[in-house]
Amino acid sequence: QVQLVESGGGLVQAGGSLRLSCTASGRAFSSYNMGWFRQAPGKARELAATISRNGANTYYADSVKGRFTIFRDNAKNTVYLQMNSLKPEDTAVYSCAADAAWLKLTTDYNYWGQGTQVTVSS
Repeated sequence: QVQLVESGGGLVQAGGSLRLSCTASGRAFSSYNMGWFRQAPGKARELAATISRNGANTYYADSVKGRFTIFRDNAKNTVYLQMNSLKPEDTAVYSCAADAAWLKLTTDYNYWGQGTQVTVSS
């Protein structure tokens, strides 16, 4: 069992930056590939970025590529999402998730956090 808790969301102006954190407790954090998902009002949840167990491999959705960076610190049981050049369309609830499988682009991850709201004003 893995428990995930996100933090770092908030209100930011377009063009600004935010860093989200997701801290895990429970079973070995380094055993899991981690993903950041987001869900905007009225839209389906989508994968923003994912990172492999040791951090060597990453994947980004086209909509965030070049603006967002996912990275992890296994010693701190934490995965981060650095979001730069934010746009109003980035407004969503952002959730982290953990799964044993790599490059899982669907939402059927094993473990989920509760989510944190990110609002980007124009």
